[in-house]
Amino acid sequence: MAQDHIRYDILTQAALRGVVRTVLADAARSGLPGEHHFKITFATAAPGVRLSERIRAQYAREMTIVLQHQFWDLAVSEEGFEVGLSFGGVPERIAVPFEAVTAFYDPAVQFGFQFETIDAAADATTAPRSAEKAGTPAPRLSVAEDAPQALPTSPDAAAASGTPAASASENGAGGEVVRLDRFRKK
Repeated sequence: MAQDHIRYDILTQAALRGVVRTVLADAARSGLPGEHHFKITFATAAPGVRLSERIRAQYAREMTIVLQHQFWDLAVSEEGFEVGLSFGGVPERIAVPFEAVTAFYDPAVQFGFQFETIDAAADATTAPRSAEKAGTPAPRLSVAEDAPQALPTSPDAAAASGTPAASASENGAGGEVVRLDRFRKK
């Protein structure tokens, strides 16, 4: 297989992060159209993420927020977004760089995608082989038609996280993850 000097995997992720940026900027400017709303999962320990210590202690690795009815002051920049949310009745303002986003999902239209870590310095042709030999799957970008896996799936988990529980159609039942590798020439 030829070496990928262009790094389509990185370009694809950048384009999809641009989709998130554009959609959030439109929502900040005009509000959410129709039934659209967003479930955004992000790495809480990523550089640039701003959370209160209380929330960071609860979600040390990853967190999913829902932008639907109870959010305010959504502001979007080239690097990320800031939004006001209520966690357990306590209002908080959080900031999330787009690079920290790991999944995006719009349940109204069953559209979403999930980002996976890509080592920009790794050679595109040797990284998958060396990872497979080590017994761990190579990191890949997944474009999904179902909800991110980090969403709470029970009312108890939803109450703890401050997000609504995902329905069966939103938490993976019936959706298929499409991996971009399926379309690569081998």
